[in-house]
Amino acid sequence: MEYVPETNRNVIGFILCCECGTQIEPNPTNMCVGCVRTRVDITEGIPKQAVLYFCRNCERYLQPPAQWVPAQLESRELLGVCLKKLKGLNKVNLIDAGFVWTEPHSKRIKVKLTVQKEVLNGAVLQQVFVVEFTVNFHMCDDCHRVEAKDFWRAVVQVRQKTTHKKTFFYLEQLILKHSAHLNTVNIKPVHGGLDFYYAAKQDARKLVDFLLSAVPCKYQVAQELVSHDVHNNTFNYKNTFSVEIVPICKDNIVCLPKKLAQSLGSISRLCICLRVAQTIQLIDPNTLQMAEMSGANFWRTPFVSLCSPKEMTEYMVMQVDPVPEKEKPHRAHASTKHVLADLWVARMSDLGSNDQQYYCRTHLGHLLNAGDIVLGFDLINSNLNHPQLEQMRADKLPDVIIVKKVFDRSQRIKRRKWKLKHLDSNLQMETASTERDYTDFLEDLEEDPAFRQHVNIYKDELKIAVDTDDTDDEGAPQISLQEMLDDLHIGGDATGEAGAEMTE
Repeated sequence: MEYVPETNRNVIGFILCCECGTQIEPNPTNMCVGCVRTRVDITEGIPKQAVLYFCRNCERYLQPPAQWVPAQLESRELLGVCLKKLKGLNKVNLIDAGFVWTEPHSKRIKVKLTVQKEVLNGAVLQQVFVVEFTVNFHMCDDCHRVEAKDFWRAVVQVRQKTTHKKTFFYLEQLILKHSAHLNTVNIKPVHGGLDFYYAAKQDARKLVDFLLSAVPCKYQVAQELVSHDVHNNTFNYKNTFSVEIVPICKDNIVCLPKKLAQSLGSISRLCICLRVAQTIQLIDPNTLQMAEMSGANFWRTPFVSLCSPKEMTEYMVMQVDPVPEKEKPHRAHASTKHVLADLWVARMSDLGSNDQQYYCRTHLGHLLNAGDIVLGFDLINSNLNHPQLEQMRADKLPDVIIVKKVFDRSQRIKRRKWKLKHLDSNLQMETASTERDYTDFLEDLEEDPAFRQHVNIYKDELKIAVDTDDTDDEGAPQISLQEMLDDLHIGGDATGEAGAEMTE
């Protein structure tokens, strides 16, 4: 008896298509795919051509019904905009979607779609087709308002009562880093500050909240009635937010009111402003005691500075003696980054004419050596009409208050291998005073690491490529290459056209 192997009982048989007679596997329609497609088109109702509206000013696409979204070519955001433009996709199952390459300058975007749908007798048919989108240029409403130059519903007026613009340079960097200016209609420089215009009140409120968290300031709100509809009782207002920043800046010498000095840990009334960030940070040059004061505390007991850096005198250091540890006054919250030293200085204008020297104590003992040049305020020869200073005893006042060390500015500019971004080139008023204030701001960033930690610093490729001579460094502070960011250059816009580089 011979062995007969068991055959596969699950073999699928073939049938003939009822339309064309082609041999096919059995299916509920008993027809081949080609014959089914001749009878049923699952893409019926889905347009094969559509139009995309693109704003060239802000490089955004219109997403129905009235939302403008930023999207790059062949991005997920652009694919979402394209799919929302197609009606009838809800009647089929979308399996796959992707872009088909087209010439970037052709203003054509092709999307390849794969869809499925149940057809005759429960059979599922899958089909692949291409939808071509034509890109038409259309200016969005926001850009219309920007071009109009006079449309706004809210304005934020930022002011500071000082003689320089270093605070506004710092604010500009904070706004750029946190993108707090995205919804502005216009930005105008005015005397004493900047004006930020907005199309909506809530956008202006966001900027005010950002300023309150960035610098010590206060604000007031005012409304102006523009129009009134008596039929539906609606009002149209223009809102004004007046923001005032504290008039105290870095390297200012201040004389605190007596009660305020006692509330800050009994610090000396004569202090130097170390920096102004979220709070006002003060240091006593005689004891190294530090104190922080919030904006609300300042406006509760306001005071003004004795002098600004522009009113200071240059001195030459004649002798530096660090104060021994046993002679240092023991105060709470004393700075560990500074060194207390006894200092003898002479005015630069007196060198060669007399040998008069002045004695003082300074917090810059870790930076100064004999022969260095410093900036200080001469209390002996100054005529100040300051009510808080007049209440202090004359024997308690020092002869000179040293604020900072002076380095060779020309050499610092040559060795500066970094740069900053700006909101708009039109905001930089080309005056000698503004240029000097901006240079002082850059030097403050180099000298204070804590001050520049909230600022984005970019590499200057033009200066990095050039070799510089560092033999005459003189110990001037510099920003390391590790702290610099790579500059971003945009080679084209969302439609593939050549675009400009980012504003520097």
